[in-house]
Amino acid sequence: MPTFPLTLVVMTYNEAKHIARCLDSVPFAGEKLVIDSGSTDDTVAVAQAHGARVVHQDWLGFGPQRNFATTQCSNAWILALDADEYLSPELAAELEQRLPQLMASDIRAAFLRRATIFMGARMRWYLPSMGEKMARLYHRDRARWTDARVHESLTFDGPSVTLKAAFNHENNPSLPEKQIKVLRYAELKCRDWLEKNKPVRMWQTPFVYLLAFIKDYFFRLAFLDGWRGYVIAQTAASYAAYKRMRYYEMRRNPASLPSAADALIRHGIDR
Repeated sequence: MPTFPLTLVVMTYNEAKHIARCLDSVPFAGEKLVIDSGSTDDTVAVAQAHGARVVHQDWLGFGPQRNFATTQCSNAWILALDADEYLSPELAAELEQRLPQLMASDIRAAFLRRATIFMGARMRWYLPSMGEKMARLYHRDRARWTDARVHESLTFDGPSVTLKAAFNHENNPSLPEKQIKVLRYAELKCRDWLEKNKPVRMWQTPFVYLLAFIKDYFFRLAFLDGWRGYVIAQTAASYAAYKRMRYYEMRRNPASLPSAADALIRHGIDR
């Protein structure tokens, strides 16, 4: 199989279970780069065994970590995947066909569609899980990740394209793992709000919960995926409400910041 001057970048922390599948799904990448933030399992060894160059970087936050990764790439064109994501055979074939033309063009980035696997199977109707468009293929001199601690995005000005086939995202093997991620993401988002001195509006919390549930369950068609759809909608609404409650606590009781940080690190949720 031909390779292209493309770097696959994956950020890892204790991803030994997933990293091989992710790396092997992009056989045409001329370079595979893993940015590891201190894994205590076999992530590094597995990644190296599957052809990756591993660089250690203490955790900087999602956006800054991705921007650091960009500086470590040997190629100008970069494909960014998370360890629990992997290309479908259809998307791999589409990329092999289109990459020469894309890389010779002046486009800034390409949007890929992400399909979500939840509770062991693909979601069939829930719109954000059916083909969510995400900018993941980009030229490092034409695009940059935002510096957000969480929910970072690729920013660029200029032309882009969207590929047809989807890549897969295994959205946490179990609900406890999902809840751990929700807890961590909420903490990171609240720290961003704190730095920006966002106003506290606790009165919005019950309405935010209700509206978030209605949006996902009905308007985003989660109800058509049965009880899995209910779980998705309830989790999203709970996350929206919990962020506001936690931010209220941060502002009202600043001592909760170091206490929570210590607890999250102690239980392996944050680093």
